[in-house]
Amino acid sequence: MQTRACDVVVIGAGPSGLAAARQLARQGIDVIVLEARDRVGGRTLSQTLDNGVTIDIGGQWVAPSQHRVHALAQELGLGIFPTFEDGEGVVLSGGEVTRFEGMAGFGDDAIDADIDQARERLEALAASIPLDAPWEHPEAAALDRMTYAEWIDRNLATDFGRWLFNFNAPGVFSVDASELSMLHVAFYFGAGGGFSVVTGTRGGGQDSRFHTGMQQLSLGLAAELGSRICFNEVVIRIEQDHAGVRIVSETSQTTARYAIIAISPTLAGRIRYQPPMPAARDGLMQRMPMGTAIKMMLIYDKPFWREDGLSGFALTDHDVPQLLYDNSPEDGSCGILLGFTEGLPARRWIAEPPAARRAEAIRTAVACFGEQATHPTGFIDKSWTEEEFSRGCYAGTMTPGTWTTFGHAIRTPIGRLHWAGTETATFWNGYGEGAIQAGERAAKEVAERLA
Repeated sequence: MQTRACDVVVIGAGPSGLAAARQLARQGIDVIVLEARDRVGGRTLSQTLDNGVTIDIGGQWVAPSQHRVHALAQELGLGIFPTFEDGEGVVLSGGEVTRFEGMAGFGDDAIDADIDQARERLEALAASIPLDAPWEHPEAAALDRMTYAEWIDRNLATDFGRWLFNFNAPGVFSVDASELSMLHVAFYFGAGGGFSVVTGTRGGGQDSRFHTGMQQLSLGLAAELGSRICFNEVVIRIEQDHAGVRIVSETSQTTARYAIIAISPTLAGRIRYQPPMPAARDGLMQRMPMGTAIKMMLIYDKPFWREDGLSGFALTDHDVPQLLYDNSPEDGSCGILLGFTEGLPARRWIAEPPAARRAEAIRTAVACFGEQATHPTGFIDKSWTEEEFSRGCYAGTMTPGTWTTFGHAIRTPIGRLHWAGTETATFWNGYGEGAIQAGERAAKEVAERLA
């Protein structure tokens, strides 16, 4: 069994762990990164098609307010381009297709007013959450007992309004609204700048994409770290005492003065600790499940829907997919429809083979955009729940009661162990921006203890 020694060991070579390691290495601190996979990037993964177009089968979007991602992209020379949104979107419901412009209006005054008032209430609630300590909100206990589904039932009066906000839960969190603490929903939207920012395209969470894929952020960080990254290192046990830590993987032992654990709480909870985790930290890791999402793409010779004045954006009442975006390259050299199946439908469709998902995705695309969608030249899909070292996406979520009971343990060091990963972020939690923020914060904590 290989043995190593360093000042700090980082577990996880996603954006968070790599950002932490780079910050430490730049301060002259001896750091080693242990990654279970044979690649960097975590929940980001890019793939180049036969036509030379790069797509992301993991995380892909960047918002204007995600300043760390933009700064890193500029440093690495990575090009970013806006998501296509010109034209009308469509709602497919009950076999009927309705076209609409933007998300401001669906053509019915009562529905639009209902959606607007609920959005305003959610925006105000999100803005009131103390992002570094949501449990300190004056109504934290009541909000943490309430599910997002209950809040929707109480605050929306129209059937379509309730459907749209319930649809929003798997679209953003990849779980059902009935599984989400309302305190977590408010925190999450607050961390991203508000409901409209997180769910929006232009100026929002889906504003722009990378020409060469979002995984390039991690590849760029990794290039600077070089041989400090050790792959295929599946950590099974972490021991600590007054002198340091010992990280035991399936193939090695690494000793260090401190460790940064930059993986999701779900995965962190599968490691054995000696001494065992305190009850609060263990309880937290048990109660932050990963969401369930299948990401799929239908590839065409051209983005034909644009010729009909459509943006490629669609909300559907089908399971596969529930949501569609135009994911074509900036030059429109081919057409790509990006679809998501999330939450409860994703749990059902995981059991189906890709061929069945392809057939259902085509059926939905045809219903939304016409017969030209019948014959894609390619189909790609990715079920992140089946990724052994992700076990879901987009991020770990807080079940009802978790924030107020165990939330204080989310970033609290346990002896010589510090916590990173996007789930620990207070800004753009759940996104690449949050991952980088969390990594830099954990690195600062450890560097201060080493000084």
